[in-house]
Amino acid sequence: MKKAVWALLLLAVAGAIVWGVLRKSDLPRVNFAKAKRERLVSTLPTNGKVEPVQWQAVRAEISGIVTRLTAESGQEIAAGAVIAAISDPTVQGDIEAAQAKLDEARANLTGLQAGGRPTDLAEIDNSLNRARFDLEQARSTLASLERLKAKQAATQQEVDAAHQKVQQSELEIAGLAKRRESLAATVPSLSAAKARVQDAEAALSQARSRGALLEVRTPIAGIAYGCEARRGSYVNAGDLICNIGRMDELRVRVFVDEPELGRVEVGELVTITWDALPGRHWEGRVERKPSAIQSLGSRQVGEVLVSIPNEGRVLVPGTNVNADIRTAVAENAIVVPKEALRHDPQGDFVYVLKGDAIERCAVKKGVSSITQTQITEGLNENDSVALPGDVAIKPGDRVTPVFRPR
Repeated sequence: MKKAVWALLLLAVAGAIVWGVLRKSDLPRVNFAKAKRERLVSTLPTNGKVEPVQWQAVRAEISGIVTRLTAESGQEIAAGAVIAAISDPTVQGDIEAAQAKLDEARANLTGLQAGGRPTDLAEIDNSLNRARFDLEQARSTLASLERLKAKQAATQQEVDAAHQKVQQSELEIAGLAKRRESLAATVPSLSAAKARVQDAEAALSQARSRGALLEVRTPIAGIAYGCEARRGSYVNAGDLICNIGRMDELRVRVFVDEPELGRVEVGELVTITWDALPGRHWEGRVERKPSAIQSLGSRQVGEVLVSIPNEGRVLVPGTNVNADIRTAVAENAIVVPKEALRHDPQGDFVYVLKGDAIERCAVKKGVSSITQTQITEGLNENDSVALPGDVAIKPGDRVTPVFRPR
């Protein structure tokens, strides 16, 4: 009898175990990940465009045909070097016309100077003063002789001689006055002639200055890039010939979406990569934050400036690059996969595994990377957090956990 009872008890226990195992196998399978401690680097991935820190656009300053072009993209150019020549026949014609006018003005001035000098006026004035004095003396002598003749103390011959001397003095004064009048009229003509020479010299200088613009020179030394002019093509004043820039240090205009700009600070480390050179990277730092928001396609972005060294001059201006801005670093942080974090009106939370049941756990998050989030409150290391999946779960649900490999 006792043996039969023990057999029934063993059979019941075995049935319960089998039933429990079968029931547990019916529970939904949910993916979980373990909270772990590690160094978390928060980065902001975006893109940007490369340009030299120091560069200058070289433009045509006069319209015409490009007859000579020495600059090519990638070529090293010295400061002041002629990189293009432009032909404009009207410029040479203007120079020749200005030179002819200057020659004519100079010849006219030389002729006037040869005909009379303004310094001669002083000499004529001195002669006039002397002649007027002589005239007064001659008139006084004539009057005295006429009184003496009336008293028969002087001869008629002496009176006539004195009268003739008065006439000679009057003729001399009249000649000097006429000569002075002629010279006085020459002075304004001479001044005008000098002014015409100065105007002609200025016109020639201006024409030659325009002629100098036919040669396009580089304002700085550097590497040519973005060359647009072609030999034989017509260019207008202001058209781009090419750009000249220093390639040993570059600037990257990094485009950051408006909602993320608050994460960016001056001095933060930035890693630049280029899809054309896998495995290569360049390190720089945020130099300047944007002062305005602009449209970039469908995005509203701010331009963050980043300076990077360019060893070997591998990167070239205009290159589209990838940029990862390191916005924060958390040492020894408790981290979970980013998708484990959930949110509702009560705040941020995760689902943790307690035994085989789900519990809601409120948390506070810290910095985030592309794939992980720091949890500053609410979780301990090795806590199991549920990941999103096809099965809808809620607190109290019993599940079969499936753990993501670390």
